[in-house]
Amino acid sequence: MRLVPFRPRRAQQGVALVEFTLVLPLLLLLLLAFGEFGRMLYQYNVLLQASRDAGRFVSSQAWNTTLGAIDLNGTLRTRTKNVAVYGVPSTVGAAVVPGLTVGNVVVEAVGSNHVRVTITHAFSPVIGTVIPGFFGAPTRLGIDLVATTVMRAL
Repeated sequence: MRLVPFRPRRAQQGVALVEFTLVLPLLLLLLLAFGEFGRMLYQYNVLLQASRDAGRFVSSQAWNTTLGAIDLNGTLRTRTKNVAVYGVPSTVGAAVVPGLTVGNVVVEAVGSNHVRVTITHAFSPVIGTVIPGFFGAPTRLGIDLVATTVMRAL
């Protein structure tokens, strides 16, 4: 049996720095991806809560007792869309999610006694909406978030 000669510390100098330099971009990319995924889930939860609030608002006011049916007039639709976007029936304040407009909200009757509120919003990451393609078409990073609530009119 032969003993392996001891290498002095000087021969290993700088190896840790090279390994750190190789791994750092991957770790930063992973950290950014987790952060963006968390931000996307947060925005989806806010949109889902906004659709529930708007559904609750429209379901309490959509039933016309005189007609015995749902009556979604233009004013009620507009106020419901404002509840979904701003959190209140008027256009006061900022949108619950940046970039959300009343054009992203659809209010409709479903069947004879249900109403549906659908909010569609395009999530765009902080780094941009597309990654340029090196060998083909660019890759789209945006994801369409859709929050839908159906409630019975009271």
